[in-house]
Amino acid sequence: MSARIAALISGRGSNLLAIHDACRDGRLDAEVVLVLSNRPDAAGLEIAAERGIPTEVVDHRAFAERPAFDRAIGKSLLAASPDWIVLAGFMRVLGAELVSQWSGRMLNIHPSLLPRHPGLDTHQKVLDAGDTEHGASVHLVTPELDAGPIVAQSRIPVLSGDTATTLSERLLPVEHALYVDALAHCLSGDAPADQLTDVAADRATHGARLATSAD
Repeated sequence: MSARIAALISGRGSNLLAIHDACRDGRLDAEVVLVLSNRPDAAGLEIAAERGIPTEVVDHRAFAERPAFDRAIGKSLLAASPDWIVLAGFMRVLGAELVSQWSGRMLNIHPSLLPRHPGLDTHQKVLDAGDTEHGASVHLVTPELDAGPIVAQSRIPVLSGDTATTLSERLLPVEHALYVDALAHCLSGDAPADQLTDVAADRATHGARLATSAD
């Protein structure tokens, strides 16, 4: 039986679309059963609807307190009955209670080589720090921001003359491939996602690397 995936987005949801493409062409034995956004104007909602994916909006601005917002998201997720939840450019911090309900089954992709540069503006942080490489990390979501066990990472070099914009543009297709590979590994059931053994998984296209949580 195909795994059921719910995706949380705040914008265009390009990583979500990469995952959906992989579901449609058989690279992932899964189906996207819900795309939920905290922003009613998120571009990814329209694209998901055009692809026939159920969509829902839980606007954070309608809630005076975060716990109520979290409960509304939790209710929508339960109704969709997903096996995995993927955060794909979801720009709200989820509360500990909601995260705990889906412990070990909620993934996020972050545009840095965690644990370096958590939070926002990672491309500029890489430049400001003088880093020679940049990358993306797929990790399990925990209550602490960008601190969950790392499932996979991909790296790109920082080139002379790079700006935050050029880094972002070069990293985005790497993110797409990485998220699909990481999700495929999690769906395979070969190992619990938070107890992965180092596996050499360099790809000519994007250099994905499965990693232990201690990496």
